[in-house]
Amino acid sequence: MAKSKKKIEVVHLVCSETGDRNYTILKKAGRPKLELRKYSPRLRKHTVHTEKRK
Repeated sequence: MAKSKKKIEVVHLVCSETGDRNYTILKKAGRPKLELRKYSPRLRKHTVHTEKRK
């Protein structure tokens, strides 16, 4: 029996303050949306980044 292939999506992390797409990650389909504190080069500080699909 063949294994089922799991879907992997390309997701961008968007800064909540500037709206810039600073990071690109691979994520398994069907997971809840990510919300992480990452570094924003424009603001030169850590801000909340949320997931946005292409």
